[in-house]
Amino acid sequence: MAPSRKARLRALRRRRGKLLEELAGLVSMIGGSFFERFSTCSRPTCGCHTGKRHGPRGYVSITRDAVQRQHYVPKGQLEAVRKGIRQYRRLLTIVERITAINLQLMREGALDEPHA
Repeated sequence: MAPSRKARLRALRRRRGKLLEELAGLVSMIGGSFFERFSTCSRPTCGCHTGKRHGPRGYVSITRDAVQRQHYVPKGQLEAVRKGIRQYRRLLTIVERITAINLQLMREGALDEPHA
C-alpha cells in the first residue's frame, strides 16, 4: 500500500472515530420541532376570550409513523428541550459526515478493512 493511500485512510478513520466519539455526548436528543403558541382556556369569563390569551406556552412536535404529536413543555424544561433538538440536528449532521467518509473508504476499497 502506498504511503499516501495509507495516510489518507488513516485520516478518514480518525475523522470518523472523532465523530463517533461525539455521538456519546448527545444524550438529550429530541427528534422534533419546538414552537410556542398562545391559547384560550375553558373558563368563559376569563380574559383570554377577549384578547389576552394565555402563553406563550412551549410545545415540541414529534412525527412518528406519519402521526404528529404535540407535547407540552413545562417552563423549567424549555432550555433542555431546545438543547435536545439541537443535539438531534447535530446527530443528523454527524450521520451525513460519517456517510461521506464511509463512501470515500468504499471508493478506496477499504470500508471493511481492519484498522491498520
